[in-house]
Amino acid sequence: MEGNPVRVSFVAGSAGAWRVERTVLVRGEELPAAPRLQRVEGGSFVAPPEATWVLGGVRSNERYVELEERRRLVAVQEDLGRASSTQAALIPLRKSKAWWALAQDERRAIFEARSRHIEIGLEYLPAVARRLYHSRDLGGPFDFLTWFEFAEGDAGAFDELVGRLRETEEWSYVEREIEVRLSRA
Repeated sequence: MEGNPVRVSFVAGSAGAWRVERTVLVRGEELPAAPRLQRVEGGSFVAPPEATWVLGGVRSNERYVELEERRRLVAVQEDLGRASSTQAALIPLRKSKAWWALAQDERRAIFEARSRHIEIGLEYLPAVARRLYHSRDLGGPFDFLTWFEFAEGDAGAFDELVGRLRETEEWSYVEREIEVRLSRA
């Protein structure tokens, strides 16, 4: 990503391009139920007063990714908004104070050297498109908001991907996680 951070808002309520199929509480506190979700990326945004909840983040510089990993990711990942991507998932999560107390190199060692986060993710590209938004510094209830899009036939691959990541050392630092599964309305 070049230039300034790009803002994103995930707006849950009665309107939106995505129908909420189910919400799974993985860890921590639930989000209020809502039938629809809209992802609004870029520019200024004012949430409608009837929104059930709004989560905000930014797409900014990459963190924890080394040059060769970045090259491999860029070579195979596809962008969001593919016509075949009729399914989506929003996974907001918050990591523990213990995670943030670690030095950058310690977090990188857990993230990739031991948990293989990037290596695992590469196995599911390009079928599962994803975008990570950072929200920790915005003062919201989550540190990261990850958005995934995939075809209906790739839902099993998505489930396998998140299942494998949740078994890693990195996930022992997650204290709140919710999986919102969606289909294009």
